[in-house]
Amino acid sequence: MIFIKTLPKFSFSKYGIIFVLIALMIFSGILSPAFLSRRNILNIFWQTSYVGIIAVGITFVMIAGGIDLSVGSMVALMGAFAITMVNKFGDSNLSVVFSIFLTYVLGAVMGFGVGLLTTKGKIPAFVTTLGGMAIYRSLVLNFANGGVYMSMSQKYSSIGMKHILGLPLTMIIFIAYTIFAYILLDKTRFGRYVYAVGANETAAIYSAIKVDWVRTMTYVISGISVVTSAVLLSSMMGSVSSSSTGNNFELDAIAAAVIGGTSLSGGKGNVIGTFFGALILGVINNMLVMLNVAVYLQGMVKGLIIIGAVLLQNLKKQ
Repeated sequence: MIFIKTLPKFSFSKYGIIFVLIALMIFSGILSPAFLSRRNILNIFWQTSYVGIIAVGITFVMIAGGIDLSVGSMVALMGAFAITMVNKFGDSNLSVVFSIFLTYVLGAVMGFGVGLLTTKGKIPAFVTTLGGMAIYRSLVLNFANGGVYMSMSQKYSSIGMKHILGLPLTMIIFIAYTIFAYILLDKTRFGRYVYAVGANETAAIYSAIKVDWVRTMTYVISGISVVTSAVLLSSMMGSVSSSSTGNNFELDAIAAAVIGGTSLSGGKGNVIGTFFGALILGVINNMLVMLNVAVYLQGMVKGLIIIGAVLLQNLKKQ
């Protein structure tokens, strides 16, 4: 009896997304037995990881009350920059590491710039990042003349195809990055500040929290997340298309965060929910392909999922 009383209270709102994912996988397995094969499950993880890493970063931004619509175009820009640097410095391990390091620096600086424009410039995040989306894509298209950036480095191109203990490196990084982000957001003072800023900015100011600094740093985290995804994606493909790489990544990342319970109004969310939200999107995409649903309808499905997730959040509030 004492043991029963000490059991933690089950919260469907907290763990329900896991059951939704399991139910989706069982349903998909019934529709197509090949779905539950090890190869297909790893394939879902692998394909989901690129957007999932970005979604983890954008969760920080959304919890703090912001939004980032530029991540898709930024993936193309960062991937193109990394490939350009690798081609310039040569095909040695040192040059590859140095090129990736420079890409991370640029991504962090760009995220910092967006944060400053939003906080100090008092420009709404929607406007700032929407402008960034257009600027980044325009730069990529211009420097490539609408073409493709090709990697001349075999060492760089091998990064995205690596496997460790039979698991894709991209999948491992996605899981590790989620764990790191969870610790940062849920177990540190900075994470508590992010929630406080998004929940009630006025109260955060009166609590001596540096609101502008916290919000700016969330965009830096988003920029770093984009670079991680861009390096993995561009190295796996060995190229970056100036017109198509990263298209709709912002929609998928925001959808993953919202499905995972992150509020568009700020103050609520968690990266574990985003992790499972990204996997749910991956399962749905994979199942639509297996069922031969027209690729043009997949965007409609994602849009309906976002609307439904926000509607559920509003109903829970009421």
